[in-house]
Amino acid sequence: MKIAIISDIHDHRLKLRAALHMLQEADEMICCGDLCSPFIMKDLGNGFARNIHIVFGNNDGDHFRLTKIAGEFPHIQLHGEVAELQLGGKRFAVSHFDNIGRMLATSEVYDVVCYGHNHQFEVAHDGNTLKINPGEIMGELTGTSSFVIYDTDSGEVAKYVVE
Repeated sequence: MKIAIISDIHDHRLKLRAALHMLQEADEMICCGDLCSPFIMKDLGNGFARNIHIVFGNNDGDHFRLTKIAGEFPHIQLHGEVAELQLGGKRFAVSHFDNIGRMLATSEVYDVVCYGHNHQFEVAHDGNTLKINPGEIMGELTGTSSFVIYDTDSGEVAKYVVE
């Protein structure tokens, strides 16, 4: 199973649309938060037809409208601030915050822990747990707009840069 992992969109619709076009091979998507405005939820729902798992970030201020729009798309699942998922035979934990993600990784309860917040791309192991920060979709803080696709069968993590 191929899982697209994105984070930190921050209302950058053009970058998001380009990323969504590039990740259509994925079977499911994880979004590690900071969509920001509610219209980004609609862009996600319209731009990717398979399951999307979303946790909220610190810049997702209008939870009411984000949740209302997500309700228009049966394939979008909101998980609050932390998600525990079973995807492709792997145990995932997802948080927006890198410090929480790193802490979850040390528990060795999960096969994969995904997070964002600091906008820094990172793929590393903590014991047997794979930590993934896909970087930022917005591309302005680090100068690179990126996401990853993780293959649960091979264990490969492929980084994609959005132009």
